Amino acid sequence: MSFDYNTQRKRMALPEYGRNVLKMIEHVKTIKDPEERNQAARTIIQIMGNLNPNLKEVTDFRHKLWDHLMIIADFDLDVDSPYPAPDRKKLDAKPNRVPYHNGDIRYAHYGNIVPAMIEAAAKMDDGEEKDYLTTLILNQMKKDYLTWNKAQVADEIIIRDLSDMSGNRLKVPENFKMPDIRELMAQPKSKTQGKHQGRQQDKYQGRSGKQNKKKHKNGY
Repeated sequence: MSFDYNTQRKRMALPEYGRNVLKMIEHVKTIKDPEERNQAARTIIQIMGNLNPNLKEVTDFRHKLWDHLMIIADFDLDVDSPYPAPDRKKLDAKPNRVPYHNGDIRYAHYGNIVPAMIEAAAKMDDGEEKDYLTTLILNQMKKDYLTWNKAQVADEIIIRDLSDMSGNRLKVPENFKMPDIRELMAQPKSKTQGKHQGRQQDKYQGRSGKQNKKKHKNGY
């Protein structure tokens, strides 16, 4: 008894269309009559469009379908396409290598943005604007530390890291107090949520008031 496994079948260039579409395209290749072959190809295009309705949101989606038809056919399909066949060399070309930053990050849990903010703040003249930016950096550093460590963190650690990362160029502003963890990690409510909760509360209070009046009228 033999089994037909997907691993033993022909590889599908675009699996999202399924193996039935591949089989239909392979059948079209065997049709000798050009007119019949073209009609069969157009029918497959309609089926492919129904299988992927999201392509209709793409500009010139029919062009995309004909390109997919040729790709699935391995560019071996003699039909009168209304569009030129895609360039196989461009499809097979490997993407350019993405350059990665190989420099070591001493404080990985702060990422790259916090050091950039510290450097920008350190270059500013002393004053309220610099102090305000420093407080924002401290808050962000504590939030990043908690996200990475998932545990309590002493404020002295954050202040020490700020001093170290800035080369002692940034100091904690006077009268600044590090925010509490719950205050720092709490998600602010949107205005829409506040209005919705207010309407729900008014609705509940209105219903309760009517019930109390009814009870008072009935004497209990």
